[in-house]
Amino acid sequence: MTAFDAAVLGGGIMGSATALNLAWGGMRVAVIEKRALGSGASGVNAGTLSLQIKRVALMPYAIRGKELWATTAKRLGVDVHYRVVGGMTLAFTEAEAEALRTRMAERIAAGAGAEMITAARAGEIEPALAGERIVLASYSPLDAYANSSVTGLAYRRALVAAGAEVREGAPVTAIDRAEGAFTITAGGERVVARRLVLAGGAWLKGLLRMVGIEMPIHYRVNQVAVTERTRPLFKAVIMHALGFLTLKQSDNGTVLIGGGWQGFGDPEAGGGEVDAENLVGNLRLARYAMPALAGSRIVRSWAGYEAHVPDFMPLIGPLAGVDDAYVIGCVRGGYTQGPYMGQLLAELILGREPEMPLFNPNRFNEARAAA
Repeated sequence: MTAFDAAVLGGGIMGSATALNLAWGGMRVAVIEKRALGSGASGVNAGTLSLQIKRVALMPYAIRGKELWATTAKRLGVDVHYRVVGGMTLAFTEAEAEALRTRMAERIAAGAGAEMITAARAGEIEPALAGERIVLASYSPLDAYANSSVTGLAYRRALVAAGAEVREGAPVTAIDRAEGAFTITAGGERVVARRLVLAGGAWLKGLLRMVGIEMPIHYRVNQVAVTERTRPLFKAVIMHALGFLTLKQSDNGTVLIGGGWQGFGDPEAGGGEVDAENLVGNLRLARYAMPALAGSRIVRSWAGYEAHVPDFMPLIGPLAGVDDAYVIGCVRGGYTQGPYMGQLLAELILGREPEMPLFNPNRFNEARAAA
């Protein structure tokens, strides 16, 4: 049985980015994914690459992540439809405007590259918006988006080209450790590796339990919808001050509608399901912001899981008590930051000093022990 230098469990953007950087660093890597690469949150999100909606503490990571997205076609050899179109965040009430002022002041100071604009200016930038309903807006010409549905394809091709072994359709059922190596049972086969990286997204809790660690991981079931093709209506990514809306129109004329409205589901039971009532609420807000969408038909909607921990900060680093085991996940806004977060963890595993600090994944257990 061939032994790998590292086995990465989970083929989302963070697991794939970690594995790819390890392979580029000279390691023999196996990526094990229960479905297909990029089929979880990394492939079903709205693809928004905006610094306006990132937490201030994570802004430096988001900036570096967005820089990596700009070079994705060159680095991975696949066009992920990265487009810099600008982004606008809208407030429709005075309360929303006050929240937008407060949040954006902090984010602008942290490097979001945005500015506050009037409703009139918002209408000049995007005439299809319902300008009379806007109280205040922020705008950044740097905001972008990518097509999340091709994320898995891009990383798969890059991983294979780098010499990594990709095993899809292989759910992990056991992780054992003996004689300084991990044996992973997945898809009825075994993989032996010197190092282990857990990158299972919303399925991280179960993987962590396999190595004897409990983590307070929770999840959201975000939903997204897409319209039929329509005439060009707008260029910028449109967002809402309280996070209830994202709108973007792709090159082919379809409009992607999201915003964190919740669906149903349990990661251990299978895929997420769309909540029809919340979907209608999302569509009504989209039409409220952009009346020209009123005649468009929805052709598809879906839901995907997003994992988080109580402090809403990432888990990235070595696992205490399990030598040579690492975790990466629970990154809010992980689509933007994923390529960079994976690079940082790979630097650590390769014995280098990461460019930026990681995020101690043992902090919750340490807090309980100290209590």
